Amino acid sequence: MFSIIQAAGWPIWPLLLASIVAVALIIERLVALRHSKVVPPGLLQRVVTEFRKSGASVEMVANLEAHSPLGRVLGAGLRNVGSSREIMKEAIEEAGSVVSHDLERYLTTLGTIASISPLMGLFGTVVGMIEIFASQTPGGGNPVQLAHGISVALYNTGFGLLIAIPSMIFWRHFRALVDGFVIEMQRQAVRMVEVLHGERKS
Repeated sequence: MFSIIQAAGWPIWPLLLASIVAVALIIERLVALRHSKVVPPGLLQRVVTEFRKSGASVEMVANLEAHSPLGRVLGAGLRNVGSSREIMKEAIEEAGSVVSHDLERYLTTLGTIASISPLMGLFGTVVGMIEIFASQTPGGGNPVQLAHGISVALYNTGFGLLIAIPSMIFWRHFRALVDGFVIEMQRQAVRMVEVLHGERKS
């Protein structure tokens, strides 16, 4: 591996840094965007049951908001349970916007890496081509410099694509996950509002 890095030349170092950042972000998002962590199953039913038993106490709402992103959305509704249905929905929508922003954390960086990695690889290719042309002299070519230039061009192009492809795949996957979570949280929050206002039984 070290010999490949040496053959690829200095343009490979920004690509290596981008690959490390991409892997770290992918692992972090895989852990953070688990369904059981974002939208815990059965949370809405537990909230409704507890509310019917003891109401929306300050401690209960605080614990709910600290529980999960879905808990933050439901908690915003419970804080305004004494208000009209419209005010509850507005509070839920505001909390949902903040939660959605938090769920999308680091996705912009991952998408940027997916976009610029091929360009960084192309830059390495250009550097390699410059070295190839520089090796050509009227009296003949320098085989060592020619071989190095070819290595720089090919390794950087390949490594740039190697970073970009999985980064793009995971970026699209995480975006789809976040969109699905937001829709699910909105659905459950509306259901809670309807239940608490007596429009639904459960």
